[in-house]
Amino acid sequence: MRESTGGTRERIKAVALELFTEQGYEKTSLREIAERLNVTKAALYYHFKSKDDIVASFVEDRLVQIDALTAWAESQPATLDTRRELVSRYADTMFSGEMPSVMRFFEQNQTVLKSLTAGQQMRGRMMKLADALCRGDDSPAAQLRATLSLFAVHGSWFALRAPHISDDERRKIALEVADELLAALGPDPAPPAPPAPPDVGATGRS
Repeated sequence: MRESTGGTRERIKAVALELFTEQGYEKTSLREIAERLNVTKAALYYHFKSKDDIVASFVEDRLVQIDALTAWAESQPATLDTRRELVSRYADTMFSGEMPSVMRFFEQNQTVLKSLTAGQQMRGRMMKLADALCRGDDSPAAQLRATLSLFAVHGSWFALRAPHISDDERRKIALEVADELLAALGPDPAPPAPPAPPDVGATGRS
């Protein structure tokens, strides 16, 4: 059975990421990616015309995830519970599949990202997600805390340098730090006031 086009594309991305990690982005060629995949260079070109196209596909996948999180957050009440759930969902995307390796690659290849249109869009999307996170508190401090709470999650992949730390421990620490920041954001919106009771004393007055 022939492998689906989508499956081939994902396999190319996985192998490319392996090689980028092993020997660096600049030192990896499309020919090497094709050889490790055991396909012709022409077959690789069918899916990606360049290494930049492969990197752009990683960024585009990430943008889709961020957009979905932002849309969810904007549909929820601006409460601390929503903020915690949003950061937890953000962590879920960061600690699943190949995303840890992708994020390490992003961090180590900032110059490559800045040269790509998709890479330039990443910052704007992250700021929009941070805005959704601090809805209900538009102070400058809230904007910074919201951004830092997200950074605590993805920054845990390169900022935590403790040896032998597990992914679960890394995630737990990141969420603890994020929660400290979230707790300092503006209070939950007050519930609507109950309707005023009828003025019983005024009943029957002429």
